[in-house]
Amino acid sequence: MTDWTAVVYTLAELGTIVAITAAVALLASWAIGRALGRSSPQLVTGARRVGVAVVALVGAVLLVQQVGVSADILLLLVGLVGAAALVASRVPLENLGGKYFSDVYVPFKLGDRVEIAGRSGQVIEVNAMCTVLLTDEHKIASIPNSQFMREVMVNSTPLAWKEVLVPVTVGPGVDLAAFESEILKSLSKIRLRLDPRFPPVLSTRTRDSSSSDLVLRVMIRRPEDRDAVLADVNQRLSAAMEKVQADRRSRGPEPG
Repeated sequence: MTDWTAVVYTLAELGTIVAITAAVALLASWAIGRALGRSSPQLVTGARRVGVAVVALVGAVLLVQQVGVSADILLLLVGLVGAAALVASRVPLENLGGKYFSDVYVPFKLGDRVEIAGRSGQVIEVNAMCTVLLTDEHKIASIPNSQFMREVMVNSTPLAWKEVLVPVTVGPGVDLAAFESEILKSLSKIRLRLDPRFPPVLSTRTRDSSSSDLVLRVMIRRPEDRDAVLADVNQRLSAAMEKVQADRRSRGPEPG
């Protein structure tokens, strides 16, 4: 009876490990899909498979250890799979990182004329992996996003130096109309630093149930004011966000 109890207890532990492993694998797949939701479907699918495989190998290690067998070989496999995944993902991750940093730090946007890596043309697309240029010869040139972090890029668009683009991400509970009204009202206090011919514009890039990605465009009056204006604008964005959220909390939950 004691032996059967021990067997049942062991099987219950193994079943628990399998159930937890399956749940963590599903959670990892979902988290990876969310993190790379705007990337190419092939990249998302591959990343999800690697994530599930790593979780499954960790679960297998726990199972093997639970039954009293050495897990050294499985641990080695986990390390090899992880290393292989990093090597295989190096270039896509570089380009994804380049896309993020170019959004924040590199001053160009769709429609601008840029020169980089011996190529020049109009920016017609910026995706997760590359920036696509239309050259003067009406050819398509694809520049890996990571190259914008390594090469000198020249933006020859007229008045490009005036434009400051500030990306903003807001949660689902933020009233976008109220936020836009608040930030535009706040920016009126620094109008002497801005070009009066081009009023600030807050536009939506992407929007889903979980968040909205916006971009605020301001046109500065003098090039030496760029850093100061950017710092001031970021502070005003944070203050506007806090005010809109505070106003929403003070009104209480929406009726109905």
